Amino acid sequence: MTSFDTVGNIIIFSEDISKAKANEILKKLKNIKTVAVKTKIHSGIYRTKKVKILAGEKNKETIHKENGIQVKLNIETCYFSPRLSSERLRISKLIKNNESVLVMFSGCSPYCLVFAKNSKAKEIYGVEINPKCHKYALENLELNKIKNVKLYKGDVKEVLPKIRKKFDRIVMPLPKSSEDFLDLANKKIKKNGIIHFYDFEREEDIPKKSIEKIEKKIKKFKVLKVVKCGSFGPGKFRVCVDFSLN
Repeated sequence: MTSFDTVGNIIIFSEDISKAKANEILKKLKNIKTVAVKTKIHSGIYRTKKVKILAGEKNKETIHKENGIQVKLNIETCYFSPRLSSERLRISKLIKNNESVLVMFSGCSPYCLVFAKNSKAKEIYGVEINPKCHKYALENLELNKIKNVKLYKGDVKEVLPKIRKKFDRIVMPLPKSSEDFLDLANKKIKKNGIIHFYDFEREEDIPKKSIEKIEKKIKKFKVLKVVKCGSFGPGKFRVCVDFSLN
């Protein structure tokens, strides 16, 4: 069977399947209400994808549960990967008491929500450029009764210079072009703070290429850990480099 993701009560296949097969899945999986197929890969400034509903409810909105939180979203207008559930929890366990945390490109806020629920962070800031994602993120704060998250709508390059504070930890979950924002992260991190830098790399280049990208923007840093966060096509992986500022 072709690969798929389950987001809430929607199952999304990466390649087309027959309507008969889609209806069979609905009968077998009682928690699934909608069967869909991805018709266009993540693209554009908002990293969204196009999907077509094959069977079940004609609904692209759902509530996804992970790590003790609920994430309401539209699978077509919001970027969201259920495959990063364990990675979000991994970082939440690294957050120390009373840390100020920044999530760049926070989307419908899964990172912020997981951090708020599974750590003792003092405050968590999220910045997202997609207005539809930002709207869901605000709803998700209410849905999860979260009080220590502050959300901002807009381009991080425009929003962050207006926020007059620095952070203990910065998360950069935009693997395709995170290096373009390292200068900004460097300005917003406290001394000895930690940055989680995401990148796409071929297996043979891990972690060399990712570290080279950091070196071009930041002079003094120490790599703490390199984590493979799942595959992204044949021989290509999403990678997180955890590093501290010296």
